[in-house]
Amino acid sequence: WYQRRVREAVVSTQSTGGLINKHVVGIKAADKGVIMTTKSKGKLSSTTLSRGGRRTIKTIRAATSGSHYRPDLTDAAIRKASAIIRSQKNKSVAKRRSRKSKN
Repeated sequence: WYQRRVREAVVSTQSTGGLINKHVVGIKAADKGVIMTTKSKGKLSSTTLSRGGRRTIKTIRAATSGSHYRPDLTDAAIRKASAIIRSQKNKSVAKRRSRKSKN
């Protein structure tokens, strides 16, 4: 009984709750680029970032670290955005070059 009560108390703390936290960062893929969702003054606001990888990462870092978000949220958001941007790049396939036969 005691272990169950301790677990319930830990699960319901503010640091582990999802939407009750003061700062929220969400990153998801758009057609081109990334959609960043942040929470300010109790409202969720979404922004589409599609002007290049370095600018996107700089914007995410400014929106999170600059607004005193938790550092682990900033790192996780940048990692996820980087993975999305990397997956959206065109993959160039090297063409096979055939050698001329020596006749």
